[in-house]
Amino acid sequence: MLNLDTHMLIFLLSGELTERELKYLESEDLAISDIVLWELSKLVQLKRLEFDLESDAFRSLLLNLTVFPITLAIAVASTKLDFRGDPADEIIAATSVVEKIPLLTRDRSMRRSKIVPLAI
Repeated sequence: MLNLDTHMLIFLLSGELTERELKYLESEDLAISDIVLWELSKLVQLKRLEFDLESDAFRSLLLNLTVFPITLAIAVASTKLDFRGDPADEIIAATSVVEKIPLLTRDRSMRRSKIVPLAI
C-alpha cells in the first residue's frame, strides 16, 4: 500500500505522473489521509485546481482508495517529525509513520525525512 500526498493525487488525476511513478502505483493499493480531501476542496474553492469533486469519476476513484482518518496517534506523530512544513503535509507524513506505509511525494522537505517511510 502507498500513501499519496495531495500533489501526487492531483498528478494521478491529471495524468502528470512520471513513468516511474505510474509503474510503481500500478502494483500497489493506494491510500490518502483524509486531510487530502480537505486540501483538494480548498484548492478547488480557491480556483487553483479545476476539478469536479462531486463527479462520478472522482467518487469512483475514492472507492478504490483507503482513506485514513486523523487519529490521536497521527496527530501526536505529526508533532514529532524531523521536518516542519504545512500542517496538512505533517498530517500526511504522520499517517505514513503511524500506518507504516510508504509515502509517495515529490515534496523535498518530506523526502529528506529520516522518520517518514518513503516510496521511490
